[in-house]
Amino acid sequence: MCGIIGYTGKKEATDILIDALELLEYRGYDSAGIALSDEAGGEPRLLKRAGRVKDLRELCAESDVSGKCGIGHTRWATHGGVCDENAHPHRFGRVTIIHNGIIENYRELIEKYGLEHKLCSQTDSEIVAAVLNRFYEKDPYAAIRKTVLKLKGTFALAIMFDDIPGKIFAVRNVSPIVAASTEDGAILSSDVAAIAPFTSQYFVVPEFHVVCLSEDGIEMFDLSGDKARIDWLTVDWDVSRSDKGGYPFYMEKEIMEQPQVIQDTVMPRIKDGRPDFSAEGIPDSILSECKRICVIACGTAMHAGLVGKSLIQAMIGIHVDVVMASEFMYNDPVVDKETLVIAISQSGETIDTLEALKFARKCGSPSISIVNVKGASIARASEYVIYTCAGPEIAVASTKAYTTQLAVLYLLTARMAVARGLWDDGKLSAYMEELVRVPKVMEEVLARKDEIHHIADTMLNARDVFMIGRGLDYSILLEGSLKLKEVSYIHSEAYASGELKHGTIALITEETPVIAVVTQDKLKSKELSNIKEVQSRGAKVILLIKGEERLEQEKIWNRIFRLPVMADEFMVMPASIVLQLIAYYVSADKGLDVDKPRNLAKVVTVE
Repeated sequence: MCGIIGYTGKKEATDILIDALELLEYRGYDSAGIALSDEAGGEPRLLKRAGRVKDLRELCAESDVSGKCGIGHTRWATHGGVCDENAHPHRFGRVTIIHNGIIENYRELIEKYGLEHKLCSQTDSEIVAAVLNRFYEKDPYAAIRKTVLKLKGTFALAIMFDDIPGKIFAVRNVSPIVAASTEDGAILSSDVAAIAPFTSQYFVVPEFHVVCLSEDGIEMFDLSGDKARIDWLTVDWDVSRSDKGGYPFYMEKEIMEQPQVIQDTVMPRIKDGRPDFSAEGIPDSILSECKRICVIACGTAMHAGLVGKSLIQAMIGIHVDVVMASEFMYNDPVVDKETLVIAISQSGETIDTLEALKFARKCGSPSISIVNVKGASIARASEYVIYTCAGPEIAVASTKAYTTQLAVLYLLTARMAVARGLWDDGKLSAYMEELVRVPKVMEEVLARKDEIHHIADTMLNARDVFMIGRGLDYSILLEGSLKLKEVSYIHSEAYASGELKHGTIALITEETPVIAVVTQDKLKSKELSNIKEVQSRGAKVILLIKGEERLEQEKIWNRIFRLPVMADEFMVMPASIVLQLIAYYVSADKGLDVDKPRNLAKVVTVE
């Protein structure tokens, strides 16, 4: 969950570390800190405090610290509360560390090494520093090797030793670390976004390998001490996407980028008007021979999977399960070699999804992952991978990552139809033409964002908001409801319209805004009937409907937003943008920190 950064080189490290931590703050913002080592060695200077990175920046300015080698951390609290003492970096003896992950056997380590009354914090991370210090006898590699073999759990560690100035060591298990050489030194981080401003070449540190960063570059060794080969990757997005681009919040910028990133994701995978995954090496047989599909994902990615489920079941006619990755292994899953497993994750590091994918692979299931980060753990654990082209997504609330995941699922559905010989040329052509239209339709919706802003104004003082729809409409409302609650702190729930009368309608009052989405022709009459049920109880209804639909008594609606017209199965795309913007404007107008909702982190790397 936490964000880590390390830099050593010829430049002053303080600003590099602080700037990087601001880019990484979406990973956690309970506290932040840095440690800077002196060129002559000795005890590093630690500055850390509870609060945001901006608070740390102020502390650094007041303290006038300097150094050319340092590590930094922005925390999402797991072990220990939010306070200065629990902020990273942690120091014990001659060792200073930062840590992302959870050490499961921390209590055993405390007892085994007699640390009960020797620790300054309540974190599991300080315990790692203490164990490292115990094993350190002038050989950093031996100390790191002995320590990691004692640890149970997940970890990404960046380490400085007092008597080895100018060098940073790092090792990981599950939790991510990427590293790169720069013109003046070397840098590591938990996310490519933090190092992309310095270089376009980077590599993912393999699990249980030790990297050593120095002014002269990077070396990597396995735990046996043998030098290991570095596999370099290239950042494939514009570095300018990492800043706000003049918008007040990243979330608005990322919503506005969706037409472009959808185009970037879709168009390279269309050849002669047909969906094509030859660049990914995905054979048609994996799509034609599976008897069922199991989608494993969490949160927003799971909601994308629910849209994929509706599409594939309706258009391909095979059974699809969408399973919360955190529950997958604990519910006795039935997956085998005839089950295609699709893992979806923006970061590619979501621990629950990663572990579920590994379990499915052990059961013999073929697998495709849909991720946004090259070389991520889920991508490497999967048999095949399809990379979305969303670029860096900094806001905690996912927007463009979600819609690019949808775009890939639309492509997969079409390719599956081709592989199984289900569609004639006419049907395939019509489907692909609609998919290619999506970026333009999104632009039409975004051009009306002021209209959507007025709709959002009606919800500023709401205590509860309910969202209702059927079929695909219900699938996207689950995501729309999540967006609203996570950035505005308004209680919001999405319900299948037909279920209202089975209990939920008891919650409807005159003070309850209801967002209703009606885009599916075969369900339109039923949905409108369900909406009348809540209107008769006094609810104020905001209606999202196709622009061509005629409505009786338009005055009975609190607000109507007419969506650009697409084929029914594609209406989730324009409707999703409206729901994202509603959530954004409610949060911004309430004066909240849109990009950093309380208690949340974007990348979930702990179970």
